[in-house]
This record gives sequence, C-alpha cells and structure tokens, in this order.
Amino acid sequence: MVGYWSAVSIGIGGMVGGGIFAVLGLAVNLSQGGAPIAFAIAGLVALITAYSYSKLSVTFPSSGGTVEFLNQGLGTGILTGGLNILLWISYVVMLSLYSYAFGSYGATFFPEQDQTFWRHILTSIVIISFTLLNFLSAKIVGKSEEVIVIIKIMILVVFVAIGFWSVQFDKFEPSTWSPPIALMAGGMIIFLAYEGFELIANTAGDIKNPKKILPRAFYTAVLFVIGLYIMVSIVTVGNLSVDKIVESRDFALAESAKPFLGHVGFIIIAIAALFSTGSAINATLYGASRISYIIAKTGELPKQLERKIWNKPIEGLIITSAFTLIIANLFDLTSIVIMGSAGFLLIFAAVNFVNFRLYKKTHSKKWISLTGCVVCVISLGVLIWESKITSPENIWIFVIMVGIAFVTEISYRKIANRRHKCCF
Repeated sequence: MVGYWSAVSIGIGGMVGGGIFAVLGLAVNLSQGGAPIAFAIAGLVALITAYSYSKLSVTFPSSGGTVEFLNQGLGTGILTGGLNILLWISYVVMLSLYSYAFGSYGATFFPEQDQTFWRHILTSIVIISFTLLNFLSAKIVGKSEEVIVIIKIMILVVFVAIGFWSVQFDKFEPSTWSPPIALMAGGMIIFLAYEGFELIANTAGDIKNPKKILPRAFYTAVLFVIGLYIMVSIVTVGNLSVDKIVESRDFALAESAKPFLGHVGFIIIAIAALFSTGSAINATLYGASRISYIIAKTGELPKQLERKIWNKPIEGLIITSAFTLIIANLFDLTSIVIMGSAGFLLIFAAVNFVNFRLYKKTHSKKWISLTGCVVCVISLGVLIWESKITSPENIWIFVIMVGIAFVTEISYRKIANRRHKCCF
C-alpha cells in the first residue's frame, strides 16, 4: 500500500522530473526579472487544479487517473476520447522535453561547435535506452526512483542555500519585469514543469486511507514545489544576467551555478540534470505506455494497444517511444514546451470542469473547481496570445496536435465500431 510520504514523493518526483532544468531559460526570457512571479502564477493554477484532482481521486480511486475522471464526468463520447488521446500526446511531448533537456545538458561536456550534433545523438540514445529498459526490466530503475528524487531535491536545495547569499535583489525590481501579459505567459510556458502532481491520482487505488491521505499529499507536493521553483528562479536571475540566461537557455540552471560555484558547480548541476531527466524519462515512458493501454481498454484506441506481452503494453511502449524520437529531434525547445503546457492546460481545464459538474458526488465546492476551469482557459488563452506575437508557428503546431487527437478518435470510432467502456 502507498502511504502519505510515498504519494508526496511521487508527486514531487513527477514535477521536479526534469522540467525545471529545461524550461527555466524560457521562463526568464519571457518574464525577465519577474521570473519568480511567473513561477508563482503557474504554481497557483496547479494548486487550484490539485483541489479537483484530490476530490476526484477520493471519489473515483483508479489507476486510470485523469482518463477515468474524464470518462466519469463527460461520458465516453468523442469529446472524452479526443481529450484522452490528447493526454497521451501531451505525455509524449513531456518525454520529448525531458529527452531534449538530457541531450542539451549532456552536450555541454563536448566542444561547443559539436554540441548540436551530440544533443541529437544523446537525445536519441536516452530514448532508445529507456525503451529497452522498460521492455526488459523497468523494475531495475523503478526501485531507484525514490533515491534519485531525494538526490536531485538535495542538489537543488544546496544550490538555493549557497546561491541565495550572492543574489542581487535589485534585479527583481518591478521595473525589470515584463508587461503583465508576457509575465503571465512566462508562467504558462513553463506550466508543464508542474503537471506531474497528477501522477498522485494514479496511486489512489493503492492508498489505504485515500480520503485522508490524498488531499494532503496533493497540496504538500504542489506547495513544496512552488516554493522550490520560486527560490531556484530567484537564485538564477539574482546571480546571472538575463541575457546570459537566455543565451544558455537549454542549460540555464547549470550556467547560473557558475557565478558562485564556478565550473565545478556547472558540472554538478549538469550531472544532476542528467540523472533527473533520465529518471523522468523512465517514469514518464512507463506511465505513458500504460496510458495508451488504459485508453485502449476504454475503446478509444485500437485493441492492439490493449494487448500485453509479459505483462507489459509493448505496442504502446514502442509507439510512444517512436513519436518521442520524432518530436525531440525535429522540434526546438520552445515548440516542445508550448505544445506540452498548452496540452495540459486544456486537459486540466476539462478535469476542473468535471469536478464542477460532479460536485455533489465529490462533495466539492463548486466555485473552486469553476475558478480552476476558468483560470486554465484564461492561461491557455494568454499562452496562445503571446505565441501569436513571438512565435505564431507554434500556435499551428498546437492546433495540429489537438486536431490529430480528435481526428484519430473520430476516424477510429467510424472504422472500428468498438464498444466504449467507462470504468476500470
């Protein structure tokens, strides 16, 4: 059975999986000196959504997590099917982000002129390696996940503790902040650094006293990570110029350790990033391949993805890895982050709406869930608006991603005529 601290560890591990190592530079690029505010805004959206997740997890305890909630609240129609497939695609995007970050940090150990080449090589190697590991024996790495979570949290805490003493606080004066829309967009573009808290929902069926433990686990994990991210952003911006952070945005966190820890600090953070993103790839690959299996069980994806070999969803694992290889190598960091953040904001808006709709069953306060839904929609709108100004091509990438999800669902329903199931 999963206890309180194990559930908290899963949530923190999901959030501090690799996102902070990858997205910090993008957040600072958009929000400038207001980066800590941007992280706080994104964290607030996650915290409000955690309320809906905690209520739904207690009412519908299931390994299906988000998939189960959408099925319970919206039925098993085209809307739910499309959103569930979008969830799976968003996980593939998350995997691409972690793999891209792994390649970027790993490439810093090679000559600068060769770093682009090595980023692609290392990105591909890590995806293929963990795919084989999940295929052969995911338990090997699975057993070390909690240890890796503790190590990376300790490294970030030490980074904050040492770097805080040399922070130049004049860099955070309101005059250094971006305009309000860009500031909020800075928070939303890195929103996927918070999305991992929803993994706690998948443990609901294994928790002895979910009504007592789950809400506390959700709030503890999210609040801790909000505080950690804000402190990390303060130390980063307070020690390194914005221009330098933007210049090294693919490995900004390691670069920000140089002013107070020297090159040794850069190496320590880079190694921590490799461990962190590696463990995140393993855990997310494991989860994403099983999400495809769960969605297939509801009848929303081909029956082949429901099949297991040696108790593993092999087809889902291979397809997930193949798409990850494509996205991680063809798209740049900004495109990957926007796809992921936008996808999860849309999914979380739907989850908040589900809890609003089922408030009597979940014994929830309607206004909190409604607020969460509205905030997620507004946040998505801000992200799209800012993208229209800075990188309009990324809007079309997101539209295509959503379109693929729903076209796949509609087409499959017409071709397969499978019976859709609601509960696990």
